[in-house]
Amino acid sequence: MFVLETILTDGIAQLSYLVGDTESCRAAVIDPRTDVCVYSDLARKHGLSITHIFETHIHADFVSGSRSLADRLGTAAIYLSDHDANYEFDGKPVRDSDEFDFGSFSLTARHTPGHTPEHLSYEICERKNPGSPFAVFSGDSLFVGSAGRPDLLGDDQAESLSEALYETLYDYYLKLDDYVTIHPGHGAGSACGADIGDRLSSTIGYERRTNSFLRFPDLQAFQEFVVGDAPPVPWHYPELKKVNAAGPDIVNRLPTIAALPPEDFRKAMLQPRVTTIDTRSMLAFGGGHVPGAINIGDRPEMSAWVGQLFDLDQKLLLIVDDDTDIQRVQRLIVRTGHSNHLGYLAGGMRSWQDAGLPLDTIPQIPVQDLQKRLVHDPELQVLDVRSPDEWMGGHIPGAQHHFIADMRDRIRGLDKTHAYVAYCASGYRASIASSLMKARGFQDVSNVPGSWSAWTTMGYDIEQTVEAQA
Repeated sequence: MFVLETILTDGIAQLSYLVGDTESCRAAVIDPRTDVCVYSDLARKHGLSITHIFETHIHADFVSGSRSLADRLGTAAIYLSDHDANYEFDGKPVRDSDEFDFGSFSLTARHTPGHTPEHLSYEICERKNPGSPFAVFSGDSLFVGSAGRPDLLGDDQAESLSEALYETLYDYYLKLDDYVTIHPGHGAGSACGADIGDRLSSTIGYERRTNSFLRFPDLQAFQEFVVGDAPPVPWHYPELKKVNAAGPDIVNRLPTIAALPPEDFRKAMLQPRVTTIDTRSMLAFGGGHVPGAINIGDRPEMSAWVGQLFDLDQKLLLIVDDDTDIQRVQRLIVRTGHSNHLGYLAGGMRSWQDAGLPLDTIPQIPVQDLQKRLVHDPELQVLDVRSPDEWMGGHIPGAQHHFIADMRDRIRGLDKTHAYVAYCASGYRASIASSLMKARGFQDVSNVPGSWSAWTTMGYDIEQTVEAQA
């Protein structure tokens, strides 16, 4: 029996796959994430032995789990592209048209450059219908409603990679039969492609009719579309590419993390290159937190935001809502390369406050109060920390745009003595931004829970930029 399991990693919207045959008992994993027990557990469930681990390309948005999975299993080899690749660790080379037999089906490699030079996709064919793929693992070349961006290796390669991507889409994918299913490397929310669709799979026929990346009659128009409209490259992507090319550390268990009593935690905060991350909700954080802590709430998307905002060599101290949450939070953080964990606050904020240690607060302003304050307090400055695309779609009247990702190293153009209120779509990113500002010496910073969602629900006035109106 043919087995296909799709593993969605929330927060980074990454998709990996287990594909196998219960007749031969052989299976492959495609693009595994760091916490690899999910694959061995699924293989055991289906009575399969994982013999092959395929990397479609050198990933930029998460730490690859290939080496960890191979080490854990002892039965699988890693297969890496041999096309313009710069892998620095051992793996079996794969070239275009290489075929791998799994009994009732086979996988055939196809060189599909554009997102990266070395990118491979893998066709699936039934044994009884060789040469007629019914599905393809498209990696980051073709997504649902989108395609892989060609600019992650820098502007100097964007032109040549966009040309290669055009050839991949138009000379390979569009020549497949309409019924062929695509299983991409990412879903909606990933920055590896623009506006990826919500569905986790699609067909060539559906994409042919609906995917805007597949509607350009010439290369020049296509290049202007994919490069000119590309969102900013997340800061941590080039760093994670280096990690994945060199060969990520083998992770057989989560990094050891010490439970620190309040006074020891306070002393650890004084060490150089230490960041304290408070993973509680924005309301709990606003009501009282350790001075200098950054609020990145315990939600799947914290993986991306920790990766986006902090260097990989940064030492992390963690504050969780409950001590039993620590392993789940660690898994989210490790996925984007952060494994240097100094410790966590034993007993959480209750132990900190019981020890009589200092507390800081960030006021939480409901949209109803914000709307009234904007009428009576013209000096109050509202900061929209959403992405440029969100800002262009409409914003609170009089707001300034300061995308949170640009606050990573320094916050430019703002007076630390002024009063600021930060908002985003829901308040999650605004709480990150307001906590960053507070930690960097801004004296009067507030957060808006509910943020844009609550503002529009209440029917308050919105403002659009001239470009959006045009």
